Amino acid sequence: MSKTIYIINGPNLNLLGTREPEIYGSETLANIEAACAKAAKDEGYKIAFQQSNIEGEIVDMIQEAGRKGAALIINPAAYTHTSVALHDALKAIDIPAIEVHLSQPAKRESFRQISYVGQAVHGTISGFGANSYHLGLQAVINLLKT
Repeated sequence: MSKTIYIINGPNLNLLGTREPEIYGSETLANIEAACAKAAKDEGYKIAFQQSNIEGEIVDMIQEAGRKGAALIINPAAYTHTSVALHDALKAIDIPAIEVHLSQPAKRESFRQISYVGQAVHGTISGFGANSYHLGLQAVINLLKT
């Protein structure tokens, strides 16, 4: 079995640290990747950390995770609320998947309160800033152990 956990990041997450820090915090995506890599290694896993602003590329990443990975963590960003394609790709894979968000969508604009992605994953962790990724990693590792 693969020991790789895919962590896929959607549009504009490459701007973390500078984009609306009052909402998304001051951590950069590189800092989050480094923390995830260390936490995964401590549990005997490695990560494949990816980011794209392009929906079709994210679909390809999900499909790759389904073929090659042990589990998937996804922060679909704005595609959370719009992408049936991501929903369908997640439904097509047979590995544990967790949705994460830095902010708490339920406290934001009404259009952000519906998640197509959330309907296709094992669970959602949101509102804990960069720590949402760490919690997501713990969740998928726990799913892999059961």
